[in-house]
Amino acid sequence: MTLLELLTLLRKHLKLVIMLPIVCMVAMGLASVLMMNDTYTATTDMYVLASSEGSNSSSALSSDLSASQMLTNDVATLLQSDRVMTDAADQLGLPNLRGYDITVTSESTTRVITLQVTSSDAQGSANVANALADCVSNVAQEVMNVESVNVIDEAPTPEAPSGPNRMLYVAVAAMAGLFAAVAIVVLMDVIDTRVRSAEDVEELLELPVIGRIPEMKGGR
Repeated sequence: MTLLELLTLLRKHLKLVIMLPIVCMVAMGLASVLMMNDTYTATTDMYVLASSEGSNSSSALSSDLSASQMLTNDVATLLQSDRVMTDAADQLGLPNLRGYDITVTSESTTRVITLQVTSSDAQGSANVANALADCVSNVAQEVMNVESVNVIDEAPTPEAPSGPNRMLYVAVAAMAGLFAAVAIVVLMDVIDTRVRSAEDVEELLELPVIGRIPEMKGGR
């Protein structure tokens, strides 16, 4: 099937091609509103201060920079450890931190750690983020060569939801509906073996059409 034939076929079933994506968009829009809860993301930044930085020597600071950056990655991993999670939950009076999506990022060229906590509870996300930042400092001082993990910016309570991205879901549903409509139209054409025109007869019999009987209205 050539592109021109496909376009002609789609034009014949234009109603289906238009309606199916619209139905998919509406269905996904309703599902995202009725079945997907808003989520809120609280963010806090921390700076890892290594113990060797007690000296004012710039040469000592430069020589320890690489080791400090590696130490920062260790602290980022420590943030998601069971111990820190348990300590933060106990501090907040929670049985555990299930239901909170915790993301930790640390660039290789800096000692700043970014912690993001996402949940359906805006205030709860901010509380968990700040509790984790507080607890990781105590654990890091105990088990690592870290002087402290200082909070740069405490996590504020998110005012607007961070997800779900309903517009993206609706757009994907529209594309899926369009592809489904094209597939249905092509399949209908493949399984339809009826002869509808002189061109179909010529294609099937490989013989030219030498005459036609005109359609008579009213049986005359």
